[in-house]
Amino acid sequence: MRHIIIDASQLELEEKVVSIKRVVKVVKGGRNARFTALVVVGDRNGHVGAGLGKATEIPEAIRKGKEDAMKHLVEIPVDENGSITHDIIGKYGSAEVLLKRAPGGTGIIAGGTARAVVDLAGISNIRTKCLGSNNKQNVVLATLEGLRQLKTPEEVARARGKSVSEILA
Repeated sequence: MRHIIIDASQLELEEKVVSIKRVVKVVKGGRNARFTALVVVGDRNGHVGAGLGKATEIPEAIRKGKEDAMKHLVEIPVDENGSITHDIIGKYGSAEVLLKRAPGGTGIIAGGTARAVVDLAGISNIRTKCLGSNNKQNVVLATLEGLRQLKTPEEVARARGKSVSEILA
């Protein structure tokens, strides 16, 4: 598994808030309300990350979520059609997301949470399907896990000791 540390300061990152939840903790003096923000960031050029921010104010939670997402950026390979290099299932918790290659002109066929991740990653042709849980946080993290596991044909050829043309045939 590739764990490449990416310097987020050199990238032009866009952010998208996937969900904001109001969480209440009941204490002796009453209720404490806080907010949790799930934020996805990406440069639409093969770099994407997701993060969770928690705070008493919504803007602060979003800011913290964006910072967390920048710390967890991953680099993904995109082929010449603007799709992924091969089909894969990403798993996180009880959520599974099927990511399938698509020819040019297909567009992004994905649910709202998976769409945010693949869109900000710079993928323009893909089909996805959520299997198992539909929990937003787990679906985002399962999509990221699937994208993180993608390999280029060059990496596969090198690992198998073959040429790229033998792999693609």
